[in-house]
Amino acid sequence: MIMDVMEIQQILPHRYPFLLVDRVTELTKGESVVSYKNVSISEPVFQGHFPDHPIYPGVMILEGMAQAGGILAFESMDMTKEEAAQKVVYFMSIDKAKFRAPVRPGDKLEYKITVIKQKGAIWMLDGKAYVDDKLVSQAELKAMIVDK
Repeated sequence: MIMDVMEIQQILPHRYPFLLVDRVTELTKGESVVSYKNVSISEPVFQGHFPDHPIYPGVMILEGMAQAGGILAFESMDMTKEEAAQKVVYFMSIDKAKFRAPVRPGDKLEYKITVIKQKGAIWMLDGKAYVDDKLVSQAELKAMIVDK
């Protein structure tokens, strides 16, 4: 399954400048998702982080993982588009976050998210972020799908 940014926007409520997933390249319902974000120097965050040494903030990497996880959760649940439109994903916790290498403008940030456990509306996910097959960040994420 492949999703472009227009299809992603039908699932996630996020919009520019806070939509942090450009494309989904693989999705296995109930198991995993692979997606990416192209990090551009034109991103507003680089005006302040840092003007002379631009580094993509770790919190933005974690948010991108969370958004990819939200896509996985929504696509894995048996809901119509109308039902899904009345739901939103809330993140409950982010644990064991690690930042292993800086992400810079021009990098393609690839998110690989796998399901650790799912029970009802609660999802526990393992998130990893890569640039050129090098692990740059990882975390365990817990989320819940709730009514808007």
